[in-house]
Amino acid sequence: MIKEIFKDTEHRMDQAIEHTRMELAKVRTGRANPELLENLTIDYYGTRTPFNQLSNISVPEPRLITLQPFDKSIMPDIEKAIMESNLGLTPNNNGEVILIPIPQLSEERRKDLIKVVHQLVEEGRVSVRNVRKDANHHVKMVQDEGHISEDEIKRAEDDIQDLTDKHVKHLNEMMEQKEKELMEF
Repeated sequence: MIKEIFKDTEHRMDQAIEHTRMELAKVRTGRANPELLENLTIDYYGTRTPFNQLSNISVPEPRLITLQPFDKSIMPDIEKAIMESNLGLTPNNNGEVILIPIPQLSEERRKDLIKVVHQLVEEGRVSVRNVRKDANHHVKMVQDEGHISEDEIKRAEDDIQDLTDKHVKHLNEMMEQKEKELMEF
């Protein structure tokens, strides 16, 4: 029973880390990254459709993203969605491909983005801690049912805390890496 709780706890903490990683990937660093456009959608024949299903997205240069739509008639819709996305990007259309140059970040914008990164990582930490709290609750329930000794309960709680510490450390490393990327240019 404790092993099942531990495995579930580890899985849920890993999911919290992965979610935070994906959210951090959306924070623009001044370097071209196709994940910036991942959540953008347009209305394509009555359905909200993500860009990656409507076009090839590539990064031919470190500061340029290109989109090559499968259907050229949607190019204006794609451009409009990028302009309205608050990413600070200005797309250019040459009739075949949409070119999206990634501008240099100002010092003020970098500091704002670092605050966003800190907030995202803190949300990840809170998620990990909530999983820990839930796991400890389940361990206590097993104890209340009388299926396990106090020593095993203490060992399980220590293992859950170690797992929590490991995941929080990983989140902190992700935050430091993202900060470094933001200050690079």
